[in-house]
Parts: sequence; structure tokens; C-alpha cells
Amino acid sequence: MRRILALAAITAAATVGLGATSAQAATPQQSTSAPRCDTSGLRVTVQTAPGQAGMSHDGAFLRFTNTSGHTCLLRGYPGLGLQDSAHKTLKSSVTWGSTYFDPTPGVSTLTLKPGADAWADVSWATAYPRITHSSYLIVTPPNARTYKTVAFSEPVGDGRLSVTALSLTKPRS
Repeated sequence: MRRILALAAITAAATVGLGATSAQAATPQQSTSAPRCDTSGLRVTVQTAPGQAGMSHDGAFLRFTNTSGHTCLLRGYPGLGLQDSAHKTLKSSVTWGSTYFDPTPGVSTLTLKPGADAWADVSWATAYPRITHSSYLIVTPPNARTYKTVAFSEPVGDGRLSVTALSLTKPRS
């Protein structure tokens, strides 16, 4: 008889526990997701990357600063393009992933508070038969359709650029 009562008590406790779990799972969770970072709310700068020059390659850091006044999200790789001194688009191509100098940190959703930075590493070869002489770099934030133009007076081998995914951590030198 004790076994039957003990078994009944365990079954009742399990049923009550399952009922509570099911009720909790059914309670809707409110999402407080921040909006995507809009291009107009970002300042993009190119920073010299000490130690990112050698073996016919150069590199730089791309810094995305949230100037919007509210928290926003970034996820993925920036789009890049080259322009000459008259702002004419030059032939270029971009490879997403690791660069000559840094491995890609992988894609993740970054939460940028006002004033916070996200970083990417960009590199290019300097010894190709054809050198693209750029004056500006077009930088499009991930999932955006508008871009920022920053000074970028660099000889880029055949217009080929490599860039890592954005990260909250500054790339290594």
C-alpha cells in the first residue's frame, strides 16, 4: 500500500510540475529587440593598422561608431567599393571572411550602445600586374542600402579587398 501511495504522490508531483512548465512555456515573452543600425546613425573611419603591412599586403581597421543616440544592432560583413579622386566607381571585388592578417570572428549580432564601436579588418595586395589607385572607400554597413564614403588613398592590387565580419573587439595588429 505504501508503494502505491508513494507512486501516486510521485505521479501527482510530476503532473503538477509538467503543468507548471507547460503554462510557463505558453506565456508569451516580450521581445525588446533594438533596431538595425541605420547608416545615418553610424560614423565610419579607416584606421591605420600597425603591423598590417608586409609580404606585398597592406591592411587597415574599419571602425563603425554608433552616433544615433540609441542602441542598435549590426550583424555581418560590411560592403566595400573603391572610388577615384572624382568619386567615380572603380572596378573592385570583395571577399568576406578572413583577411591576410586576421581570421574572421564569424557572424554574430552586435548590440551597439550610443558611442560604442564595431570593428572589421580589411586587407589588400599591393603587388598585382594591375594596381587600382583609389582615393575613397565606399563602406556599406551590413543589411543597408546606403553607404559612407571615407578617404582611402591606397594602391589596391587588381581592386581586390578582403574584409572580416564585424566584431566588438578591435582586430589585432
